[in-house]
Amino acid sequence: MRPLTHPSLEDITVEGILHALSDPVRVAIFAELAGSACAHTCSNFLQVSDRSIPKSTLSQHFRALREAGLIRSERHGVEMHNSSRREEIEQRFPGLLAAIMNAHRIQSTSRSRPAKRQAATSKAKAG
Repeated sequence: MRPLTHPSLEDITVEGILHALSDPVRVAIFAELAGSACAHTCSNFLQVSDRSIPKSTLSQHFRALREAGLIRSERHGVEMHNSSRREEIEQRFPGLLAAIMNAHRIQSTSRSRPAKRQAATSKAKAG
């Protein structure tokens, strides 16, 4: 089994963070990990934003987050336990993750509203 690599704090870049969080599934995974006080296994994320994620794809998402320095992964038997490195990154780039997570919340909220409006409009037209 290959060892897991985690970049040192000095090797974490803004570009790497932005790239890793540019994917909607990865930002949703990171938001969950960043808001949690404990580590989560990969299998906790087989459903993300009402979508089923294949295990192989999920592994790639976790690798991208780990290589960007956003999460720390530890093997425990056959499971991988993942936790956020949010506090470390806050030391290096104060306010960056808070701004990204706030933007993610705003975007998620605005995306769900049009769907509700569209459903209400469709019901009104049908009735």
